Amino acid sequence: MSEDSSLEGLRPAAAASDRTEDPPRLKEKEPAKRGPGVDTDAAEPTKDDKARDAEPPRHAEEHDGPVSERDALRSLADGSGRDDTERSEALRAGAIADEIARRLNADASGTRIGTLALFNADVSFGGGFHTGGSGTGGSRSGGVSVSAMDATDIADHTELFVAPEGYGDALDALCDRRLLVLTAAPGSGREAVAVNLLGEALAMDGGGEGCHRLLTPSTVLGAGWEPPVKNSGYLAALDDGSAVVEKFTSDFLGGSAHGTAQWAAVVATLRASGCFLILTGGRDLEVLAAGPGGDQVARHTLVPVDPLAVVERRVLGHGGSADACADLRGLLERTGAAAALREQPAARNAARLASVIRADGDVTAAVAQLRDPSEQVRAWFNRYRAPEAVAFALAAAVLEECGYLTVAEAAVKLRAALTEPELAPPDLRFGDRLGHEQQWIRLDLPEKGGFGAPRVRFRNTLLGQVILTYAWNLLDGRRDAVLAWLRGLLSHRDLEVRARAAVAAGVLALADPHYAVHRFLTAWAGSTSWPLRQAAATALGVAGSRPETAEAVWNLLDRWARGDASAHQRRLAGTAANAVGGLLGRTEPDRAVAVLRGALDREDDWGTLASVAWGGVHLIHQGQTAAVLDAYLDWSEPQDLSPMVVKSLSAFVFAVSQPYEEPVIDTADDRGHARVPGVPVLLSELPWHHDRLAELWVRALARRPVQDSALDALHAWIDDYAGKCPGSLDAIGELLVSVARQPGRHRERLTWWLEKWARDHEKPSAGATRLLRTLGHAR
Repeated sequence: MSEDSSLEGLRPAAAASDRTEDPPRLKEKEPAKRGPGVDTDAAEPTKDDKARDAEPPRHAEEHDGPVSERDALRSLADGSGRDDTERSEALRAGAIADEIARRLNADASGTRIGTLALFNADVSFGGGFHTGGSGTGGSRSGGVSVSAMDATDIADHTELFVAPEGYGDALDALCDRRLLVLTAAPGSGREAVAVNLLGEALAMDGGGEGCHRLLTPSTVLGAGWEPPVKNSGYLAALDDGSAVVEKFTSDFLGGSAHGTAQWAAVVATLRASGCFLILTGGRDLEVLAAGPGGDQVARHTLVPVDPLAVVERRVLGHGGSADACADLRGLLERTGAAAALREQPAARNAARLASVIRADGDVTAAVAQLRDPSEQVRAWFNRYRAPEAVAFALAAAVLEECGYLTVAEAAVKLRAALTEPELAPPDLRFGDRLGHEQQWIRLDLPEKGGFGAPRVRFRNTLLGQVILTYAWNLLDGRRDAVLAWLRGLLSHRDLEVRARAAVAAGVLALADPHYAVHRFLTAWAGSTSWPLRQAAATALGVAGSRPETAEAVWNLLDRWARGDASAHQRRLAGTAANAVGGLLGRTEPDRAVAVLRGALDREDDWGTLASVAWGGVHLIHQGQTAAVLDAYLDWSEPQDLSPMVVKSLSAFVFAVSQPYEEPVIDTADDRGHARVPGVPVLLSELPWHHDRLAELWVRALARRPVQDSALDALHAWIDDYAGKCPGSLDAIGELLVSVARQPGRHRERLTWWLEKWARDHEKPSAGATRLLRTLGHAR
């Protein structure tokens, strides 16, 4: 074969005169071993080395046996198709995992998430969680159990009461109709509002016999019911999901006429006996009152009171000075109480903090207890057990920050897994219930003038993780359904959904890493499905982010990386390489490169090359350039014919070819190296790693078959990327001078290719022309 024809595979179409100016082919035999700076291959590759099959190769990790060098290098050099998707997903999942781990490690409340001990302490519940209440004078008449409210109970609700917006309208409606349906979320102060309304209504009606709680309110709808005590006020709580509200609702199943007659009969009885009745509840009561006969009663939706106003009133009374108010507000800000009340604005929480302040108690400790998500989560799960409530809570915990429709769709699917099959789609309206049974969730609308769906967010950043941990540890009968649902999310079309589901799997693994590894992580990591392998890598990054679990995760990754050559073990090794390219590798880069080496050094099996190469790129993008380059230098030091040398240099060339892309959490190292989007990090950081990069370029440009892709990468640096990164062409010039000064044919090779690129008829390279001059001036 002539030397001209041997170059056809790399040369663009050119005139004959161009070929006659080519230098003689640099003919050298490949030695078994070489020293630094000595060429081991010719300056130009052959056509056969660049040949491509008509059909794209199967992904290396899907083969049953060891993958050949040719297929692995071809797949790595291709750099298209699914690799781009994999990289995008890994970056996004890594960014989300990093943020979740930051929240877990910050752990401002002191909660130890991921341990069952977190849920073993006694938890007490405040007002609004029970239909009954304290009080004396309980009696039973007409089949209705009542409890009279004593003076102390009433005074606690009335003396320092803060009237909510619309209070006057509610009072007028109660006086007019005698029966008021007052709806609000539990803990909103609805009982205090009801007691004050009843007291004022009785006073306006000429006095009365005080207030009573109805302990079995459903009996009110029975035939012939009469208030046990005339000229009194009655209060009944019908909490969402309780047996009381279900019984109350079931009495209206007779149809519109039946419901209207029942409501009308109750109102008439109240009017005749000089009594008033307030029913308090949430969304279920609100729907009930809007149904048959609802026009017979007054309805009022309570507007929440500013919790800071409640604290001020209970601490300072009605006559607090401006200075006293300022001092109190300062105390609330310093202790974090104001932030806690923004997260949990229920009036009962404000009252609890006010009592601590009045007693000169430890406000900081009280705030920490209030903000502890474990107490909130346990209280919520004890109160809400219906599949639709649990499903939305878990969906929000996994997909926080996603749009409402995305979260709701996931919740519908999980609810279906938790219930018996239904003939028709259920009438689920999660958004209508958020303010009642999901108070810890808020829907953030786009900024004014913006477009998009509202985003689902928890008021406390740790709540989502604690919800997942609680459900995983304590909902034993639903664990399989939750895991199957989570596994389904990993195949979702939306990348963000897949990434957040993978992070959620990591949170589950924190609860019991040993169980998680054997229950699902190993199966996912060894799967033939890329999304499952990516999910396992992300989950392990989250699981290893805590000091108490990090060592076990690293040991697992080391074992996976050094497994045998079976297809399953190869996939485990690839997943390990992927995992250390994220958060784990940034925190312990030396251990990360050790895992990469274990995954790469697998004799004649080349199937992990792509995973290790991507792992190196991800580490570089997270500020660990020096560690990765030192590893490539160490692994390729023999510079012989061993597969490890070719693999290492191939991974290096792959790294210099990959542009930096956003979104990736900013992890610039201590020297503040700038990352330029769309430019390889190893180019933008070239001045800081000149010596390492020069030696690696020397080895890559002199080693077939790496030489081909190395030349392509160098050409791309000059023509595609240098213009996007100021000063980089000068840095490339200094790099090439260093390469050319090494013993061997490096200068001749660089000169030949720079001349070729500079004189290209279709796209002459001005950068190559300039670098030729630089190379010529440096001797």
